[in-house]
Amino acid sequence: MINLQVIKRKKLWLAFSSVLVAASIVSLFLWGLNFGLDFTGGSLMEVSFKGGQPSIASIQAELADLNISNVVIQPTDGAMILRFQESDEDAHQLVLSALNKLPEAQSGLEESRFEAIGPSIGQELRSKAFWLVIMVLLVIIVYVGFAFQRVSKPVASWKYGLIAIVALFHDVLITLGVFSALGHFSGVEINTAFVVAILTILGYSVNDTIVVFDRTRENLPKSATSFAETVNTSINQTFVRSINTVITTLLALVAVLLFGGASIREFVLALIIGIFSGAYSSIFVASPLLVVIEKWQHRRHA
Repeated sequence: MINLQVIKRKKLWLAFSSVLVAASIVSLFLWGLNFGLDFTGGSLMEVSFKGGQPSIASIQAELADLNISNVVIQPTDGAMILRFQESDEDAHQLVLSALNKLPEAQSGLEESRFEAIGPSIGQELRSKAFWLVIMVLLVIIVYVGFAFQRVSKPVASWKYGLIAIVALFHDVLITLGVFSALGHFSGVEINTAFVVAILTILGYSVNDTIVVFDRTRENLPKSATSFAETVNTSINQTFVRSINTVITTLLALVAVLLFGGASIREFVLALIIGIFSGAYSSIFVASPLLVVIEKWQHRRHA
């Protein structure tokens, strides 16, 4: 078994996490999230030109005279994706007619996808996504508190659940902060697939945290050392398992990110960031916080 002194350097790990979380909050405050079609409403078209790929500038010039708002053009492998605010069929046909006038469309234009979502549906999806995440967090608190109900000393069982939620907020905030910056500088959008990624991160992260907490629970009754040393021993006993799990998961995700389609790239990137952050928080955030709370309680009752 390895012998990492995680708890002795807990101030370093917690300070590093605090900086990352603070940076994420600043990013969200300054730039917010770049919500995509699913949450704002609008239309998405994917078209391919048999006469070659037109430039973004030429498409913008062709659409300039149309009464179409917030047009975003994204080139992909062999196709062009267009997003715009209007969601009615008239706007769809106007854009399609304008694209057919391009020289590259004279040999043929194929529309492979068209999606339209009204603004009220987008707002409803955003609200439901928010409350879904809140419900998941509440269920996790109840579950962890129940699972650790026999562990009452030196830290109450419900505090294990609370610390697990703090670790989850850490992972989600960092993921949101990165995507806030990506949305501002690279135009990366948040859609329903991103919400699925966040929920996946919550499940993965809390599982990793509970593995460490569960080993701490097993070691406490038979340990002759201090609470801090017991927690550190538990971290070392589960460290290799946690690292092996996260590495194998990340290898698969990186392969999908590099060789998968553009439509799932943001989803996979969110998973990579969140799972890496979750592995870090379960070892270097959640367990040190247990020791911090135990020491605070000890001083309070001294």
